[in-house]
Amino acid sequence: MNTQQIAARLTELCRQGQFEAAQKELFADDAVSIEPRETPDFPKETKGLRAIIAKGHKFDSMVEHMHGVSASAPLVTGNAIALALTMDVTMKGRGRVKLEELCAYEVKDGKIVLEQFFM
Repeated sequence: MNTQQIAARLTELCRQGQFEAAQKELFADDAVSIEPRETPDFPKETKGLRAIIAKGHKFDSMVEHMHGVSASAPLVTGNAIALALTMDVTMKGRGRVKLEELCAYEVKDGKIVLEQFFM
């Protein structure tokens, strides 16, 4: 897949809330995920597809109910993809929150090798 095709598929899966499916299908085994800041729940940087998927499972375990997900149309330039993602969730012990982030991705050899989130 080229970067435009990856961007379209990534956006489709994100809009369906199928984040793990997107990771398994589109990410390189040695991909890196960078959070906006280190927290007690998540490190600043996660290396490797298995660890990224595990991070997703941890986030899922903190969610009581997913009310909705939306993703903007992707912006693609060269080997870079950006999209805005919004999740309306009820977090366990925290109540309902609207999580908004800008998601940036780097593609190499037909796979996502880097994702970085900005809030």
